[in-house]
Amino acid sequence: MIISLLTDYGADDDFVGVCHGVIASIAPDARIIDLTHGIPRGAVRQGALVLRNTLPYMPAGIHVAVVDPQVGTERRAVALRCRDGRMLVGPDNGLLSLAWERAEGVELAVDVTRSTHRLEPVSATFHGRDVFAPVAAYLAAGAQLAEAGEPLDPETLAQVQPPEPAGAEDGRVGAHALAADRFGNVVLDLSHETLAGTGLTLGGEVEIAVRDEFHLATYAVTFADVGQGELLVYEDAYRMLAIAINQGDARATLGLEPDDEVQLRAR
Repeated sequence: MIISLLTDYGADDDFVGVCHGVIASIAPDARIIDLTHGIPRGAVRQGALVLRNTLPYMPAGIHVAVVDPQVGTERRAVALRCRDGRMLVGPDNGLLSLAWERAEGVELAVDVTRSTHRLEPVSATFHGRDVFAPVAAYLAAGAQLAEAGEPLDPETLAQVQPPEPAGAEDGRVGAHALAADRFGNVVLDLSHETLAGTGLTLGGEVEIAVRDEFHLATYAVTFADVGQGELLVYEDAYRMLAIAINQGDARATLGLEPDDEVQLRAR
């Protein structure tokens, strides 16, 4: 059985290794895939986006996600079975919601906050080790999801909230910055299809407005379609529009943070 891990734990501390150890102790035959541990600290929506985008490329199995700024509070710990057969384990803070939507919805949900599968004593600050990893491991070893915790109504599960639509004005297409990767490429809440009828075409010039500043870019297919240091708008690997600088850092150059409004207009 596959268990994938997505967290904001980073690579410098022992958090990831300990979670591996817990899983291996309970389910030694499970294969662990470290999807990423580089989600920015507490960035629930970015974690949700990464989980959603990468899930189709993961084998069927159990997918653990931990970006949990409310760890130790009244927020629930949950385990879900999606209608496509995948299972998700993590905090009930919206982190899992985009993934379960892509996986055809939730078939069964349980509250594992006080699961008999958790490790005792449970740390108030490390549920990845004491709740999520052992629950996933027992499921991988053959435990039944329905017996892992108290049943939940899927309708009560938290969902990540996108920013309010930016709209359009004076021929500009409104968008928001959702997240940035380690290269400084900024993902927008737009797809190529949403540009139909806007005048924005591949190879054409695009004016990018951020606050009161305007930047000229090219609507390109890939980074090398523009010169080094030049701005481009492109469709990323997950079919979302993004802003980049060829061999540069668009996030830093444009000063973009999650939820910042961006407007695009054909030139």
